Amino acid sequence: MPKLKTHKGAAKRFKKTASGKVKRGHAKLRHILTSKDKKNKRKLGKSALVSDGDLAKVLRMIPYQ
Repeated sequence: MPKLKTHKGAAKRFKKTASGKVKRGHAKLRHILTSKDKKNKRKLGKSALVSDGDLAKVLRMIPYQ
């Protein structure tokens, strides 16, 4: 079998945890921040987990991470 190629865009966006879950960042924290309240911006700055529906697709893109 040939080696699998890592999707480099996905490798920069996702990290695997020790238990095999995948961490991701939140969107909507780049610009137009004055109209968003502090609580929401604080929440968006923290990491989240990839949902179960997308997990298989993301894991295929980062096979060796």
